[in-house]
Amino acid sequence: MGFLIRLAITAIALWITTLIVPGVDVGGRTGGNTALTLLAVALIFGVVNAVLKPVIKVVGCVFYLLTLGLFALVVNALLFLLTDWIARQLDLPFRVEGFWPAFWGAIVMAVVTWLISVAVPDSLADR
Repeated sequence: MGFLIRLAITAIALWITTLIVPGVDVGGRTGGNTALTLLAVALIFGVVNAVLKPVIKVVGCVFYLLTLGLFALVVNALLFLLTDWIARQLDLPFRVEGFWPAFWGAIVMAVVTWLISVAVPDSLADR
C-alpha cells in the first residue's frame, strides 16, 4: 500500500512540475492517458532514483563535499533527463527539453514531493 501511495505522490508532483516548469511536458489524448503516463513516468523516476542515486553518491562523494552538496542539483537534473530518455524509449508522451528544464524540474519535483509527503500521514505512506 505504501508503494502505491508514494507512486501517486510522485505522479502528482510530476503533474504539478509539468504545469510550473516550461520545457517539461506530458501529453495524452485524454485525461486517463495523461494520468497513466504520469504514473508510468513516476515509476521510471522512482526506479532510476532508487538504483542510480546511491551509486552516484558513493562514486561522486568528493564532488558533493567540494561543492557543499550543490553537485546534487546537477545529479538530480541528469537523473531527470535519464527518466526522459527512458520514457522516450518506451514511447511515452513525456518530454524534458534540455538541461535547464530538467534542473528546475528536478528542484520543483523535490519540493512538491516533500510538501505532499508532509501532508500525507506516515501511517498511510509506510504501509
